[in-house]
Amino acid sequence: MWTALAALVALLLSSCWGSRGDRIVVGAKNFTEQAILGEIVATLIERRTPLRVDRRFDLGGTFVCHRALAAGDLDLYVEYTGTALSAILRRPPSPDPAAVYREVSEAYARRFDLRWLPPLGFSNSFALVVRPDDASRLGLRRISDLVKVRDTFRAGFGYEFIERADGYKGLAAAYGFEFSRRPREMDLGLIYRALTDRQVDVVAGNSTDGLIGSLGLVVLEDDRHYFPPYDAAPVARAATLEAHPEVAKLIEQLGGGISAPEMRRMNYAVDGEHRSTREVAVEHLTAKGLLPP
Repeated sequence: MWTALAALVALLLSSCWGSRGDRIVVGAKNFTEQAILGEIVATLIERRTPLRVDRRFDLGGTFVCHRALAAGDLDLYVEYTGTALSAILRRPPSPDPAAVYREVSEAYARRFDLRWLPPLGFSNSFALVVRPDDASRLGLRRISDLVKVRDTFRAGFGYEFIERADGYKGLAAAYGFEFSRRPREMDLGLIYRALTDRQVDVVAGNSTDGLIGSLGLVVLEDDRHYFPPYDAAPVARAATLEAHPEVAKLIEQLGGGISAPEMRRMNYAVDGEHRSTREVAVEHLTAKGLLPP
């Protein structure tokens, strides 16, 4: 009886591991750009290899995705170098993109057995954004100009920007002021609507957000160069890439292939034109010659 039970357990375990062996789990955080990038990676693997792909998108923020990757619940997702440096490694920012990439690559390999693949070609920094009429009327061109309105402006920030060391706390220290009223914590998908509806007066978005240009909003210059480079790059479990070297070769073909304007256009295609992330991803991959037309 025990021999038969042991054999059954061994068979079940073998089946579970076997099913994971031909399956790749791709993750993404909970905003549009991440869903698009996750879909680009997932579609490329799905169309160009026999592997099955599980999509686990809208996972929340950086810490959720990182923990899932380190624990083996994800095989890969797209991260940003400055985010990894400040939020995960808790190291001081650096203005040198190559140095930041090298630092996070080495630390992730040593501490987590994770591998950074080549950057995708664009940086997505935090961006403080205001309405154009306020920018014109109040002379707001730079982040340091916000000191003039710190007592009257209502800020709307995402959870990570409020909590992270490279977010609001560090920004306030670098620029020497805080808003008199505590910033309102908001879902990133709602910040631009809240800004245009005048529920808040300044928001922390992302520099590649497609709605910034389409709504005519103004990004304030980071005149004290506070924000580090946030180059987007896929991060994967080393064990996954060792088991499936073809995945690494495929993902490396995405390196340098997405410019900041291209990312803005893709973000706007989803947020402004209400197209699906899958349609936008396939269109991009086809245009780059990575999928057949």
